[in-house]
Amino acid sequence: METRRLLLFIVFSFSLIVLWGEWNRQGQPASPQIQETKGVAQTPEATSLKADSSQLKVNQAPAPSGRNLLVETDNYSVNINTVGGNINGLTLLKHRETEDQTKPITLFQQDGKHTYLAQSGLLGRGLPSHNAVFDSSSSGTVSLESAQNDISVVLTAVDKSQIEVSKTYIFHRDSYLIDVVYQIENKSKESILPTAYFQLVRDDVPPEGGSKFIPTYTGPAVYTEEEKFKKIEFSEIAKNKQKLPAPANNGWVGMLQHYFVSAWLPEGSGQREFYTKSLGDGLFSAGVVMQEAEVAPGQKIEIKSRLYVGPAQTKLNDVAPGLGLSVDYGIFTIFASPLFWLMAFLNSWIGNWGISIILLTVLIKLAFFPLSAASYRSMAKMRLVAPKLEKIKQQYGDDRERLNRAMMDLYKTEKINPLGGCLPVLIQIPVFIGLYWSILESVELRHAPFVGWIVDLSATDPYFVLPIIMGISMLIQSKLNPTPTDPLQAKIMQIMPIAFSVIFFFFPAGLVLYSIVNNILSISQQWYITHGAEAAQKGASKA
Repeated sequence: METRRLLLFIVFSFSLIVLWGEWNRQGQPASPQIQETKGVAQTPEATSLKADSSQLKVNQAPAPSGRNLLVETDNYSVNINTVGGNINGLTLLKHRETEDQTKPITLFQQDGKHTYLAQSGLLGRGLPSHNAVFDSSSSGTVSLESAQNDISVVLTAVDKSQIEVSKTYIFHRDSYLIDVVYQIENKSKESILPTAYFQLVRDDVPPEGGSKFIPTYTGPAVYTEEEKFKKIEFSEIAKNKQKLPAPANNGWVGMLQHYFVSAWLPEGSGQREFYTKSLGDGLFSAGVVMQEAEVAPGQKIEIKSRLYVGPAQTKLNDVAPGLGLSVDYGIFTIFASPLFWLMAFLNSWIGNWGISIILLTVLIKLAFFPLSAASYRSMAKMRLVAPKLEKIKQQYGDDRERLNRAMMDLYKTEKINPLGGCLPVLIQIPVFIGLYWSILESVELRHAPFVGWIVDLSATDPYFVLPIIMGISMLIQSKLNPTPTDPLQAKIMQIMPIAFSVIFFFFPAGLVLYSIVNNILSISQQWYITHGAEAAQKGASKA
């Protein structure tokens, strides 16, 4: 009976961990082969903002090819194209590719195999959209020199039409924030009513090197203070069933993938409306539209936004409200966030994430020591009465009613609570799964070494040593559990350590390390309690 509960607990825990992510992934449409796109993505044809619908239409013709401006900073290598002044290439110099750690990871690109872009534009009479042609005095490579804290790239719209527009990118030292500033000067004799939009365009292909066994979220996300954080699946957009927040005077729109996020963070308190759209060929856009104040003849205005492109970290809440939620802990955020904070605190003293995981596991085990002890005492009692249960089973055979009644009488006589070993474990499940996600989703553990052959705690053990140790620890733990009276259950318990060892072959080394340490501590506690219970029974028998 108790063994069955233990088995159900194991299956439930790991099934919940793995299948939750799989369930999130299943809704995403299959990705068709992405063709090289010479054009650019389109903004929505209309929104509910108070503006003429004609202003919110963008030229559908393919944009002409422009020249690329290369910007080099301490964090970025960026390509800005003079068509639209869009970012069509961005490499994070301080983060490595998943497979080839000798190369920095590229997020934004448009090479016919993968598309991921940051676009922005203006709508209104004489204003340049993200299809318009810009020019720049910059040529070749613009680099952030050692004596500089920031550099700027200024682009000027070629088609002025009595309205002069410039678009300026400002890059900062030691920062993943890029300032984007539009300056509009109305030299005409009529007022204009500009609308600004900022969007991210991406295909629905998950990032390379991700685990298919442990899928993570890839897709758009939107945040407003009123409706909080929302992920919008590509599949929902493809079916036009996306649920977007109501227009608000705050919030941001972003694209998430494992460990990294890009997000437009508009400035100002004007009303903004969010949108997502399927662009065909497996491409999707997510953006925000903002209607600006009227610009009178002879007047100048500035429209500002910030673009964050970099690692997803909980401390991003300091950059913009809710941006830290790009670290996708899911429904277990309430547990995962404080656990990661504690793990990061330990690492700030130790300087090794692997040892920090070990110490954190020990602290959690100590916190749950009383609950675990109650569970193991119940299991020890069940182990001691196992021979009596076997006799009852032989005595009543297939008479289930009398068998259950006799078992309950035995539990009452021996003062055993059949749920005593189950409930304490169930209480711990959310915390342990929260720890699981805090390890899985934390970019700080990406490419973090532990000891010896473990050079990346976010990747699988290359020699499968940790999964094998994990299987051995499960086998030892199963020997301490009550012997199942059902032959089928006994066989399942023998197979489980092998099965989970194989499953853990595909798990990041940091997660396997946590499981090993947790199992070793559990074995020690369970052996101590079981040994004490058996010694007490022998003493009582002699007396």
